[in-house]
Formats: sequence, structure tokens, C-alpha cells
Amino acid sequence: MLCIPLFYKKYNSYHTMIHDEQHNPWTIIDATTVYDNNWLSVIHHNVLNPSGGKGIYGKAHFKNKAIGVIAVDKDMNTYLVGQYRFPINQYSWEIPEGGAPLDESSLDAAKRELLEETGLKADKWIQLGDSYLSNSVSDEYAEYFLATELSQHAAEPEETEQLMIRKLPLKEVFAMANDGRIKDALSLLPLQKLELMLLKGEIVL
Repeated sequence: MLCIPLFYKKYNSYHTMIHDEQHNPWTIIDATTVYDNNWLSVIHHNVLNPSGGKGIYGKAHFKNKAIGVIAVDKDMNTYLVGQYRFPINQYSWEIPEGGAPLDESSLDAAKRELLEETGLKADKWIQLGDSYLSNSVSDEYAEYFLATELSQHAAEPEETEQLMIRKLPLKEVFAMANDGRIKDALSLLPLQKLELMLLKGEIVL
């Protein structure tokens, strides 16, 4: 009888798991674009699911990436942008954010969005992270930045934006993120990341 040491089983299982992570268990039978505009398309898929059964899957494909910026001044204040969000029929307080073509530099896009919405320019930039915002139904990808060493200039909002700007202590905005007053995912992710980095001493403002 062949005996396999326990440590070998664990090692082999680990490598099998890594291999499986790279394998797409879904099979696309066909795909049809059912809606399309300049910003997104909705694609209907007929599929075989990971168990081999027939099914359907709807996917929202975003033609731009999302960009978010936490701007912090020398007095540890930050800036929130308020606007009415059509899809959820609610007013929303958020960090400065917007969209950018997939092939545009994310940093250049962040600088543009910060200036457009708040009139601020920053001399120091740090990328805080990236994420997919709702990966069960869409491929929307986001990157977010910390901007410091700020200077004030004229804002340049787009014609579709009716914005309000609030300047608040960073600690208060952290509290808003943690108690539910801020619900926007592209705001919550970088705010909570920055708060954790500060608590761990990984960044100094």
C-alpha cells in the first residue's frame, strides 16, 4: 500500500487550489448586447454554470474606470462632494470621484477630477488601492488616491453635475464612513483603507 505523508497532501492540495483559482469554471454558450451607450453596455449570456447546468448571466460592462480622491489639507481637513444620484434616488456625500477612459493614466484622471469638482490641486499623491465595485454583476474597476499639499483654484464641474462641497475634519469623515452616513462604495473603500493605514502607522499626514 502506498502511503502519502500528510505534509505532502497539504502541499499538493495547496497547489491544486492555486490552479483552480486560475481556471474559469463558466462556459459561455452565446452572448448578446441588449443595451449600449457611451458609458456602459449590458450583455446577456447563455451559460453553463460551474456545475454544468444551463443558465443565464447578465453583465454590465463599464467602458470607463472609476477614480476616487481623498484630499487632505495641512489642518487635517478633507473634502466631500454632495450630489443627487439618479440610480438610487438619493442624495449622496462622497469623496471627489469620476470616470476615466481605460487607457488614460489613473493619476492624471485623479488630478482632473479633483480640480473639476473642488478646484483643488495637490503636489503630493499616493495611490491607496484598487478594487472591483460590484463584481457579481459588473466589471467596473476603480482606483483611489490620497492627495496632500493642496492649493485652491477655480472648480470646473461638468454640466450634468450640481455639486455641493463640504470641508470637514478627516476624523469626522471617518466617522461618517463608519456610521453609515456615507454609503458610496468608492468613498468607503479608500476612507477605511486610509484610516487603517493611519492606525497601523503605515502612513503619516
